[in-house]
Amino acid sequence: MRKFIFTVIIIICSIGTSAQYYIRGEVNDEHGEPLSNAKIYMPSTRSIFYSGYVGGFGIPTSKLYDSLIISKSGYITQAIKINSTLYQKVVLKMIAVNTSVETQKLISLTSGKDGNMLPLSYFNGESYTNIIENDFIKTDLQTKTSFSMRTDKASYSNVRRIINQGMKVPTDAVRIDEMLNYFNFNYREPPRGDVFKLTSQLTSCPWNKEHQLLFIDLSARKLNLEKIPPSNLVFLIDVSGSMDQPNRLPLLKAAFHLLVKNLRPIDTVSIVVYGGTVGIWLKPTCGSEKEKISKSIEELNASGDTPGEAAIRTAYKLAETTYIKGGNNRIILATDGDFNVGQASEKELENLISKEKLSGVFLTCLGVGMGNYKDSKIEVLAKKGNGNFAYIDDLREAEKILITEFTQTMYSVASDVFLSVRFNPNLVAQYRLLGYDNKKSVLDVKSTVLEGGEIGSGADNTIVFELVPAVKELNDSLAGISINYRTLADSTFQSIYYNCSNNYVPLQQLAKSWQFATAVTMFGLKLRGSVYFPTVDWDVIKKLAQDACSPNNYLQSEFISLLDKCKVIYYEKKKKRKHKTNTHSNS
Repeated sequence: MRKFIFTVIIIICSIGTSAQYYIRGEVNDEHGEPLSNAKIYMPSTRSIFYSGYVGGFGIPTSKLYDSLIISKSGYITQAIKINSTLYQKVVLKMIAVNTSVETQKLISLTSGKDGNMLPLSYFNGESYTNIIENDFIKTDLQTKTSFSMRTDKASYSNVRRIINQGMKVPTDAVRIDEMLNYFNFNYREPPRGDVFKLTSQLTSCPWNKEHQLLFIDLSARKLNLEKIPPSNLVFLIDVSGSMDQPNRLPLLKAAFHLLVKNLRPIDTVSIVVYGGTVGIWLKPTCGSEKEKISKSIEELNASGDTPGEAAIRTAYKLAETTYIKGGNNRIILATDGDFNVGQASEKELENLISKEKLSGVFLTCLGVGMGNYKDSKIEVLAKKGNGNFAYIDDLREAEKILITEFTQTMYSVASDVFLSVRFNPNLVAQYRLLGYDNKKSVLDVKSTVLEGGEIGSGADNTIVFELVPAVKELNDSLAGISINYRTLADSTFQSIYYNCSNNYVPLQQLAKSWQFATAVTMFGLKLRGSVYFPTVDWDVIKKLAQDACSPNNYLQSEFISLLDKCKVIYYEKKKKRKHKTNTHSNS
């Protein structure tokens, strides 16, 4: 008993020496009604507290004068300076409806005569955003198509996971632009001092002899690994109950262990977790303390609901407190996307992340899981948060994203990047952009604002147009292309013009990389059941891929095996059903 009393006295004394003051107060709305569960962040200690049922709070502190940041969904965040001896009465004002809605922006936009917008595609978001393919556009001197560039690759690895499970792929899970991004087909180092290098190739269209394909390749400058700026990374990890499966939290833990290996002493890492509650799991820690960081990751366990909104706000606030000017400030969100507490719809998340990104912090999203995987929600966060999006279906994919393509995933060379293409009507009668689709909600409000994307170090983007040739006259210039972007060091827009020449080469004589890109494009069109893609057998696509495959390229070999699996999934099951029907009718 004496030992117990002595221990209690020591604890009380230690608390007294570290917390000489106690901040008391309450949080109310404009009408004097108490606000429970308002988040109270103390920058001096990087601690988070919440108001109680009747809005009250009590926080120990060692300072007479301190500051607090109080926030709650639907209310304007307040930052206040306080005297610890005084009772704090905090009033949060509601966000006006007209200020809470972020102007939605397009991913692709085609303008015609008089600047009128031509609708290219429509989709609304559920588990997968519902997309309708871009149509053919009649070429005119005034017609210009612009589209956002980013290094998202999630669609391909997610499609691979579904096929490997022996299931048909949901149409809206297939985003052809992301599938092409996955392979880094034709990377070419930009000239010294340039941010980008752009190349193009015109060839025949294997599914329509009357048409042609135009490939445009955009390669981004590689950063010098010895000179890349320090990183301020916040791992935002979903540890809710839905993550308690082998292909979710355990896979993410293994992935983050890989990432920790790349940390340097000049880097800083913090961990925010959410599952039932939101908390700072690991305070800002030097990258040299790899063992401490890895131990924190290993101790994560899954339970509770998914308060994604509160977690995102907490991660951004933490990233801002450790912000490195001129550094790589980035949140890495790892989740299955199943947010069920707070703002959870795609539109609400879009509004939330559009405001948070103004802090200058980038966002990388890593998706995992199956069944309740919310691709549409993670996609919104990545695209609106100045970031990129990848799907991890196994440890090999985690290694590809976080080790092999580390700088692509974690370091940007440009933001707000978009391409504008104006075709020569003397050579092109009609054209169709494959991929880069817009949300139906964006077109419903008749937005004409294009949203650019983030491009990572050493990234390679392949864009495909299907063309209907014109035969009016010969001309060397097929199209004019401009690359528009901002560098991280300069907020002003820069533009590079590229003259796309009429360099036609038949597909059979094309470089193997372009041939393989054609096979991937056909794969995506067939999975989507495209109305613009005739009946082409899986073996035709496989032959094209096999002839173009690099012997030592594991990803390309794996792609060919997926074609074999698709042949079984999409054809043999139909034959079995037919056989059963005949048996029934004979009886």
